[in-house]
Amino acid sequence: MSLEATIDNIAAASLEDLEDASLPIFKVERVQLQFSISSDFVAAQVANNVLILALSTGRILRIDLDSPGDIDDIDLPKRPQEVGLIRHMFLDPSASHLIVATTSGENYYLHTQSRQPKALSRLKGVRIETIAWNPSLPTASTREILVGASDGNVYEVYIEPSNEFYRREEKYLKTVYKVPDGLITGLWVDLIPNKPDARRIVIASATRLLHFTGRTGRLGQEGSGSIFTKLFETETPTLYEVTGSSGHVPSALAVSPDPPRAALTSEDENDRSFAWLSAQGVLHGKLRTSAASSNLGSAVFNNSKMLPRSKLPASESPSGRKRATLDPISNVLLTQWHVLCFVEGRIVALQRLDEKVVHDQIVLESGASVLCLLSDQKQNTFWLLTTQEIFEIVVTDEDRDVWKTMLAAQKFDQASHYARTSAQKDAVATASGDYLIEKKRFLDAASVYGKSSRSFEQVALTFIDQGEQDALRKYLLTKLSTYKKQYVMQRIMIASWLVEIFMSKLNSLDDTITTKAQLIEGTNTAETKDELGGIRREFTDFVNRYKADLDRKTTYDIISSHGREQELLAYATAIDDSNFVISYWIQRERWGESLDVLKRQKEPEMFYRYSSVLMTHAATDLVDILMRHPDLDPRKLIPALLNYKVEDKVPLAKNQAARYLNYCINQLQSTDPAVHNTLISIYASHPSASETALMSYLSTQSLNPKPLYDTDFAFRLCIQHSRVQSAVHIYSSMGEYTSAVDLALKHNDIDLASSVADRPTDTNPALRKKLWLAVAKKVIRQQGVGSIKTALDFMKRCDLLRIEDLIPLFPDFVVIDDFKEEICAALESYSRSISALDGEMDASAATAESIKKDIKDLNNRYAIVEPGERCRVCELPLLSRQFFVFPSCQHGFHSDCLGRKVLESSGLTVRGRIRELQASIARGGRREKEARELDALVAQQCILCGDHAIKMIEEPFVRASDDYNEWAL
Repeated sequence: MSLEATIDNIAAASLEDLEDASLPIFKVERVQLQFSISSDFVAAQVANNVLILALSTGRILRIDLDSPGDIDDIDLPKRPQEVGLIRHMFLDPSASHLIVATTSGENYYLHTQSRQPKALSRLKGVRIETIAWNPSLPTASTREILVGASDGNVYEVYIEPSNEFYRREEKYLKTVYKVPDGLITGLWVDLIPNKPDARRIVIASATRLLHFTGRTGRLGQEGSGSIFTKLFETETPTLYEVTGSSGHVPSALAVSPDPPRAALTSEDENDRSFAWLSAQGVLHGKLRTSAASSNLGSAVFNNSKMLPRSKLPASESPSGRKRATLDPISNVLLTQWHVLCFVEGRIVALQRLDEKVVHDQIVLESGASVLCLLSDQKQNTFWLLTTQEIFEIVVTDEDRDVWKTMLAAQKFDQASHYARTSAQKDAVATASGDYLIEKKRFLDAASVYGKSSRSFEQVALTFIDQGEQDALRKYLLTKLSTYKKQYVMQRIMIASWLVEIFMSKLNSLDDTITTKAQLIEGTNTAETKDELGGIRREFTDFVNRYKADLDRKTTYDIISSHGREQELLAYATAIDDSNFVISYWIQRERWGESLDVLKRQKEPEMFYRYSSVLMTHAATDLVDILMRHPDLDPRKLIPALLNYKVEDKVPLAKNQAARYLNYCINQLQSTDPAVHNTLISIYASHPSASETALMSYLSTQSLNPKPLYDTDFAFRLCIQHSRVQSAVHIYSSMGEYTSAVDLALKHNDIDLASSVADRPTDTNPALRKKLWLAVAKKVIRQQGVGSIKTALDFMKRCDLLRIEDLIPLFPDFVVIDDFKEEICAALESYSRSISALDGEMDASAATAESIKKDIKDLNNRYAIVEPGERCRVCELPLLSRQFFVFPSCQHGFHSDCLGRKVLESSGLTVRGRIRELQASIARGGRREKEARELDALVAQQCILCGDHAIKMIEEPFVRASDDYNEWAL
């Protein structure tokens, strides 16, 4: 079985049609079934897009409206003849639980995952009229629910499906309340926000509407007992009662569906609406969850309105005349904003806010009865069923006219929320502004007018005429926020006007504070000062937000004309005019604020421009900032560094200029000579007598192949500032040792000269001796007692100096006794040297005689070659061709085999010479001489005993050309 596509929300309108205001809000459309039904409908329910139909034959059809082709066909366990017809069905909002009631008092339970209804034995005989489902909407079980019966009793029952045959579905059943006037027509239970144990219960009968609020009481674990008994026993209900009921009058309780999340504007919008159908009409209102008083029920009923039957238009006869008698309303239903009434075969929809009729459609013939009106609490769909037909009440754009109702009620915020088009929003804003002006609420009117299309000139003049500068400022701010970016001129003009208004307001407040303080001593001006601070903060926020709409020159001129320096600074900060801000703080000698602005800069020119003055007054912090910007050019900062602490004598260890230059040299690896020369200048010109820092730098630079500083410039500085040690070091680094020693001796620094004299290496002993002689001459010529003895002791510091080198330096009339011991020691040393030379000469003569004897013996050496002797290379008989034999080891080789081996192991030079000699001999050159030279090269040593054999250690035993199988084991 399947339904037509019309059951799929029926209306097949496009999105454009849904947005078209010309479409009616409500339209009742008949649902056509694709299958024939042989029996009448006797009951129906819809929830969570699931439609359930009960037939007079006892069959139950469960249809998923998302896929109408899937239909569950379910039968009751017993035939209608045994249990009676189905009279009511009750489906929870999640469509998980279904309870079926029959005319004979039999009640059945069906879970959404089951196709077999289970009899509810504890509820047998109870004629169920209504059910209030658990507000938490459980799916596994019903948990605690309330059941209203036709005898006025309210039962609490807990149903949990079970597959056990002997186990009842109901965990417990208890009567918790009884309505005195019989039939219960409606039940509702919901939660109270922020009160987990609190519940609200609404019970409806034909003449009474009862509202309970209180705490539930749980005994033991869940499902072990009643939780509503305590509430009904301890709480007194708020009662709304009607009179004048005669005979059977329809009664029902309807609650609005779940509100769409997008439609919520306040906490009140979370509250559901209710409608109670009684003899007097329809009582409708909000099920408030909070109230000013403790009695929530009174708040609900006091704010409810009764909609009498007379508000609904009467039906017309076939002749077009109104009927004289009015039939009562048969049934009622609630949507989000409307009350739907079924009366005299018509669906009449009334706006719940103003009770105006917005729709009146004839559905059935007059006098025809309706089976039920249904609403899907989750999906916000609405249905009407007769015994033969199904209708869907299609709702389109239900809240399209809500803004009008809200506007008529002067609820402007809600009206603006529900206004959709710009024209609607503008109408709301304009009406709201007019109302606020009438009520003298100018500040509120300014915000509203700013969003309306009311003439700019008219609104501005209104505020000006009323003297409301604050309202004018607020209006201009609001208006500025509504203009699009392309309206450049309008935005600039309004923004400039706002600057003028802000300045005037600030001046006015300053004048007020000054005037009060002068006129009345001890006057408390704190309130005015707070207002002044608030306006300043508002101005700062304004320029930060709209700085792109402010012309720089115009704004500076306006603020300057009012003499507002603090506001000038705020504007300059907002537009990132760092030059102005830094200059402002520097002029006031606020170095910390100046540095705070400088540290945020990225343009190097800002650092170059302000470093000179900041280096003088906040050097340490400035250098910290400079060191965080490695992209700066140190050369351009040299003027600021040279200006640092010119008057204050700061120790070099705390000299910030030297600190920054050392950072550039050591961390940034700067090779700029200007940087190095500046550092030398700072070191050399410092008043401290110590040369430690300068010498440390010069020593480090001496490790480089070429100094990175200008040696001439550095030397002149050292001479100018009497930095002798450093000047001597510079001479030494240039290799000018003679000049270095002379400079040291010129300043009588013997130790420094001595250290320089020792620097020439052993490759130039003459220079070293010359330097030491110059030092010794200086020492000898020094006047004073013991100078001769000192000179002799000094001679021992250099191993190149002898007494004979020093004697010419002594004065002519020096007594020899002063250095007699040194002369004797020198003579003894010469004697020992001569003896050693004699011994070496005798040993050399003996060695020469031994060599001559060995050479003579070589001419008489020989070797015996046996007839079977073979070549050690090719293993062929040695005597077969020219050969060589080495007498010392008796190894023999063919001359060509030996030559080939020697070529393989010799270097390029020897190899080339051997090949050159072989080629010359082959051409017929001077054969005898070249043959001797060739033999000497080839037969220089045995290839098995000499260097060739040692080189063979690196070669493998098995070569690539050998057969590896010969080595297999």
